[in-house]
Amino acid sequence: MANTRLLQLEAKTTIVDASKRLGMPRRDFLQFCATLAAGLGLPPGAEAAVAEAVASKKRPSVIWLHFQECTGCTESLLRAEHPTLERLILDVISLDYHETLFAAAGHQVEQARKTAMAANKGAYLLVVEGAIPTRDGGIYCKVGGQTAIELTRECAADAAAVIAIGSCASWGGMPSTAPNPTGSSGVADVLGKPVVTIPGCPPNPYNFLATVVHFLTFAALPPLDELGRPKFAYSRLIHENCERRAHFDAGRFAMQFGDEGHRKGYCLYKLGCKGPETYANCPTALFGDAGAGTWPVGCGHPCIGCTEQGVGFSKPIHMLSKVKNAEPPQQYPRIVEEQGVGATLGSASLLAAVAGAAAGAGAMVARNLGLSHQAAEAERARAAREKTEV
Repeated sequence: MANTRLLQLEAKTTIVDASKRLGMPRRDFLQFCATLAAGLGLPPGAEAAVAEAVASKKRPSVIWLHFQECTGCTESLLRAEHPTLERLILDVISLDYHETLFAAAGHQVEQARKTAMAANKGAYLLVVEGAIPTRDGGIYCKVGGQTAIELTRECAADAAAVIAIGSCASWGGMPSTAPNPTGSSGVADVLGKPVVTIPGCPPNPYNFLATVVHFLTFAALPPLDELGRPKFAYSRLIHENCERRAHFDAGRFAMQFGDEGHRKGYCLYKLGCKGPETYANCPTALFGDAGAGTWPVGCGHPCIGCTEQGVGFSKPIHMLSKVKNAEPPQQYPRIVEEQGVGATLGSASLLAAVAGAAAGAGAMVARNLGLSHQAAEAERARAAREKTEV
């Protein structure tokens, strides 16, 4: 809270009113806005603009469609704590259509959607959750007598922006896996134009919230990568920020669930972790506002690559991933090396001097992968001999 401009806003009437509406102390509200600005990668001073926008600008109307999905994306949103869901949909955005959360049903719901679209023409956000079946004219998913294809195209026609939330809407996700009998596709394929994609199964709700707040603050979407993903959330490999990365660099791997390496928190690469080829902010954003370690790898399960097309729901969970970046961030760590077979600082430095730092690091990591396997095999052989002797 050292930002002077942000502190100056604390006494403003709009900030006081906004913090009351959101049920948050003023300092917490300003800290929430500063966190959003930092998460978006905005320059210093932007947090004040975010706070003023959330406090005073008209809430963006949101039309939320559901198709082939498990409602996991909405379930994830339901568990947001900063702010809570009811504050989010009543005070940050105007959720004017959402089949799961609406109390009304039938014709009333469809009329609410049409009314909101007409009143906010060219200004509302369209959010699509779930894949869209395209085979046989899209007859495998209908809402209110319209196919998912028809609804998506109708709602996208006058939307200010289209957001595909979750892997299913982003590129087809789980419903599109072979043999894909319904012809499940992502939103961009159906519309024939790029859309904002927030993949994940489910994605972190704050990636969605931050995208909406950026739109609210600057009347523009955040910078996107070539797949339409917000760069603030999907520009770094999971492998780069993983708390188990040091063990990967030193060649310490869990070989099976429940073994000594798994219990000690060693790298899960050999159990099929897809972190080395998956872009997402899971290790830093975490899930569920439940504290440290609340993401799959932190809980002891390999990343399945759910945010990456061609990885999640395509590669077997325990298939080894393609290591896109094998170079350690600084140097090989000395974390209880005598218990593993990791490279020493001396051997790593010698190799780097001969082959160059980058090539040397990559070669040493590759060597460590083999050494760890050899060590595991040797241990199994020793245990077998002892059992035979007994």
